[in-house]
Amino acid sequence: MGDQYVRPVTDEADGASRTIPALRWEEPPEGPVLVLLDQTRLPQEEVELVCTDVQALVQAIRSLAVRGAPLLGLAGAYGIALAAARGYDVNEAADLLAHARPTAVNLGYGVRRAVTAFHAAPPHQGAAFALAEARALHEEDAAASRAMAEYGERLLADLVPGGGYRILTHCNTGALVSGGEGTALGVVLAAHRAGELRRLWVDETRPLLQGARLTAYEAARAGMPYTLLADSAAGSLFTAGEVDAVLIGADRIAADGSTANKVGSYPLAVLARYHHVPFIVVAPTTSVDLSTPDGAAIEVEQRAGSEVTDLAPSPLGTQAYNPAFDVTPPELITAIITENGVVSPVTTEDLVTVCNHETPRAGSG
Repeated sequence: MGDQYVRPVTDEADGASRTIPALRWEEPPEGPVLVLLDQTRLPQEEVELVCTDVQALVQAIRSLAVRGAPLLGLAGAYGIALAAARGYDVNEAADLLAHARPTAVNLGYGVRRAVTAFHAAPPHQGAAFALAEARALHEEDAAASRAMAEYGERLLADLVPGGGYRILTHCNTGALVSGGEGTALGVVLAAHRAGELRRLWVDETRPLLQGARLTAYEAARAGMPYTLLADSAAGSLFTAGEVDAVLIGADRIAADGSTANKVGSYPLAVLARYHHVPFIVVAPTTSVDLSTPDGAAIEVEQRAGSEVTDLAPSPLGTQAYNPAFDVTPPELITAIITENGVVSPVTTEDLVTVCNHETPRAGSG
């Protein structure tokens, strides 16, 4: 068990104008800590979880107190800086952090970047170099959020002429998962600010009802017109012609474009294809894993069955199938928006291109 404690949020601002960072580094007199907004307690409580060691951070990652692919990358990098500053074995910390959750590729990416910086540092400067690398990754992720929002605004205008978008989203992809304003929800927020969001449809989303708790929380704070719906109700919205586009995030994108996102994403892609509705993935290139060849090679995290059976008490001994993710094949994805450009149609060639910070070929979105 790691060393962590909770404290209420003490930001002096009021209401929706208040910005509560999902993750930040602090250096109190007793030593550096990593402070997380505990997402398991939202929206009922705004409470911060203070991690003083890597074990506490791993526990927070596994419990989903801190979550979301880009933010997990930041947590991994800051976790290495925390281990180095506190005098723990950095290589051991890297192994613990990288294996805390299996599906989001960003976690291992953040860990590797900070570890590389630590080992490249001059003597006695490893902790400072690891922290600088974590902060650099944090700034890069915020910049990626801004770029994806801009690309997303343009793509929506092309795919849904006339504005007044009715967007369906799955899980949570806003500032709670990012160093900036998010991935898919960052695009929605940009549309809202431009006066082009007519309705945001918010799926409940397992595990832990992250759409109902977290996306609704962020949408309400931003003043978006949103409606929560049971996951299984999405089909009736498509049938009624009430969805103009589906926007989701990604925890891992394989080399062929297969995308792992919260369980329930694949059925939405099937519905969208049948009803001729654009299905768009928004994710930074740090979520693209070119070493994973296809969707079948993505390890899908299995969560505890109690997360399902405890929502409404089930008969004693009931077993539950509770995968955290499912995988959508590239042929069902209209476009993948990254900070380096839009890939459409989704091909390995163009994924490699955007990951190399090049512009996708003409006609690719």
